[in-house]
Amino acid sequence: MSQSTNSGTATSTAGTAPIGAGATPTVRAETARRAGRGRRSPATSLLLHGTLIVASLVAIGPIVWVLLSSFKPGYAVQSSNLTLVQDPTLTNYRYVLFDTSFLRWLLNSVIVAAGTMGIGIFLSATTGYAVSRFNFPGRRPLMMVFLVTQMFPVAILIVPIYTIMARLGLINTLPSLVIAYLTIAVPFCAWMLKGYFDSIPTSLDEAAALDGCGPFATFWRVVLPLARPAVAVTAFYTFLTAWGEVAYASAFIQTDNQFTLAYGLRQFVPQYNPQWEYLTAAAVLVTVPAGLVFMIAQRHLVSGLTAGGTKG
Repeated sequence: MSQSTNSGTATSTAGTAPIGAGATPTVRAETARRAGRGRRSPATSLLLHGTLIVASLVAIGPIVWVLLSSFKPGYAVQSSNLTLVQDPTLTNYRYVLFDTSFLRWLLNSVIVAAGTMGIGIFLSATTGYAVSRFNFPGRRPLMMVFLVTQMFPVAILIVPIYTIMARLGLINTLPSLVIAYLTIAVPFCAWMLKGYFDSIPTSLDEAAALDGCGPFATFWRVVLPLARPAVAVTAFYTFLTAWGEVAYASAFIQTDNQFTLAYGLRQFVPQYNPQWEYLTAAAVLVTVPAGLVFMIAQRHLVSGLTAGGTKG
């Protein structure tokens, strides 16, 4: 009886041993290494935080200067003194909105960005789904071509794309910009969406097929709604690609009434008489639509970026 009691006590004692007591040396070494990684010396912490503060100031400083300068009169902006707004004025904004072609440029940018975003989402999603779910000749070369196109700088691609647009009679038209921006956005977005679709179980496709859904119906009704976070990232990326691009716009657009906002900003900085007060006001206004798109898609962006980057 005593032996049984002692055995039970020993078993109980072993069962309540601290977690990790029976860990292997490798596990204990890994735990110690991770714990040591979290500890920094005061000098290291000071250097790290100092670097982050300086980098933040460098990044935020120009934005603050633009915002403050947009409320200053011209003479105050052109002075070399970095001061706060002494006599705030909305004259710069009134001039930009009502005395220039800003609203026309805004409409052009919205048309180009919306067209790029809508067509880009459709092409990227269908391409990513097809490559993820189907085996067809040229599947891998297609994705390799998408990858290779991202390696060329815009300066190299402008000439051949300009030649194509000229032969199609699309120079100085907004569709030429939409097509050019799609060549930038679709390859990256197709890769990202393909990675997200790979993470969605194929059993859902099989179940949809048993219910009578064809390939496109399965994609549209079953898979695409599950990929909403990745689609939000695609939408935001394609929108920004078209909204802030200047190189293609400067090459393809020739008349003032076809300018986009990003290209139209150069009208405020002529060679001999730059109007910085108007440029800063226009720059602030240009960021408003992009900020609104970000706020709308914000709740999906983080999860979509994480899934597209790690599940592929």
